[in-house]
Amino acid sequence: MKPDFFIDYRATDTEAVVFWDLPDNATKKTTYVVYLDGQEAGTSTKTHFSFHELPPKTAHEVRIEMMVSPEDPNAKAICLSNITVETRATKKALDITKAPYNAVGDGKVLNTAAIQKALDDCDKDSFVYIPSGTFLTGALNMHSDTELYVDEGGLLQGTSNPSDYLPMIKSRFEGYERECYRSLINMGELDHDSDYNCRNVVLRGKGSIMGGGWELAKAIAKLEAIRLKDFIASLGDKIKEYEKPETIAHRARGRLVNMSNCQNVWITGLTLGFGASWNLHFVYSDNIVTDHCTIRSEGVWNGDGWDPDSSTNSSIFACEFYTEDDSVAIKSGKNPEGNIINRPSKNIRVFDCICHFGHGLCIGSEMSGGIEGVRLWDCDMGPTWSGIEIKGTKKRGGYVRDVVVRNITASHVMIHSVTFNDDGEGHPVPPIFEDCHFEDMHLLGRFLDNNAGKNDWHDCPSILLCGFDEPGHEAKNITFKNIEMENPAEGTDSIHMEYCGDGISFEGMRSVPRS
Repeated sequence: MKPDFFIDYRATDTEAVVFWDLPDNATKKTTYVVYLDGQEAGTSTKTHFSFHELPPKTAHEVRIEMMVSPEDPNAKAICLSNITVETRATKKALDITKAPYNAVGDGKVLNTAAIQKALDDCDKDSFVYIPSGTFLTGALNMHSDTELYVDEGGLLQGTSNPSDYLPMIKSRFEGYERECYRSLINMGELDHDSDYNCRNVVLRGKGSIMGGGWELAKAIAKLEAIRLKDFIASLGDKIKEYEKPETIAHRARGRLVNMSNCQNVWITGLTLGFGASWNLHFVYSDNIVTDHCTIRSEGVWNGDGWDPDSSTNSSIFACEFYTEDDSVAIKSGKNPEGNIINRPSKNIRVFDCICHFGHGLCIGSEMSGGIEGVRLWDCDMGPTWSGIEIKGTKKRGGYVRDVVVRNITASHVMIHSVTFNDDGEGHPVPPIFEDCHFEDMHLLGRFLDNNAGKNDWHDCPSILLCGFDEPGHEAKNITFKNIEMENPAEGTDSIHMEYCGDGISFEGMRSVPRS
């Protein structure tokens, strides 16, 4: 195995989860054998494994072995990697319903001040505990070394009142730095020139964190439309460059969880959703890990699930998405600001996730700072609008490269230029889409439109490759290997290509009956 083989872990006082890269020679039949302190702890067909009932404040040696063909009695296990897993000391619980906090979980009493005091009191030796009940709150801040635990039956419920999310803060939305309403949970302060200013934060539990949803979104947009009335009117025909007329007013919405200039944030076990816009959004951040969560945003326009934005070395796995928009959207700013700030998103891993509907995994369209080193594997994105999509407008500049996708079911693959969300001054040259590899995939050749409660399937090419109509900016070095494409609908091509350059290759392509 390569010396730079990726393996990592996260741990509480009694539990740990270890996760690792998909090996180059792994197949759909590969099994992993996991050893804890020399004894077999179990097996997994996925590239992660969870441990329970570990003793606090102890170190354990974990070894991962791979059986490439477990059905072969003569097959030998291959050692992938070893890692030392350390559980932490047990922390003191700060119960928000007890003195001095005295929060009330009846879904009616506003508990913002009580919960914020508990978060302010929290240090590295304690955690804020939310028991069963519905705890209504406005915006909350978490600082370095804080932990929030929502127990089973517990619900941290954001209000739908915009005033509960004031004062506004510096944020980034759809590629631009700007003032936004605060999110339900806020970490760090945005500064593209500074280091990380919020570290080692944990959100976990078996309960739920829910935002004010579409009701809050509409209320914020209504206020912004009044405030920006003169500016919007001054745009004239330029309003056509925006996705829709209400886009500008909606850009002030907060998220469910906003992480700015953060490092080492772990989000695990929770049901999360119904932010006023995107749900988990991290900007200029590093090492954000999200696992075993359910993310929901039904009925919320532009309700993305997990959005790395000019961020690095982050992973999401074992999660389920019920999102109205992109399940995962990888971003890095918008022209010209994103080109100038020039902070790429890189080393992003998405694996063992299920998208039940929505738009799937998208890279862009805000990608002016560059995106590279994306790895996606072992996911089911069949019933989605976009499947796996790499996109940018001709004005963006920047690049997307070094994307590897393996062992995926998806509606389709699209690498293409788009015309929406195209406001702002353009970069002198178009983006570059290059060096992407797709392997062992099943593509439906149709996508699901579930917008506005619909449930309609539409036929489309299984693969769409469309670079830019300027020499040197065609899509290039894009390879497909061992791809199943369901038989196309009459009049539809399985593969459609425009403005493609060198290095486009197809190996082991095959058509299969429609499922």
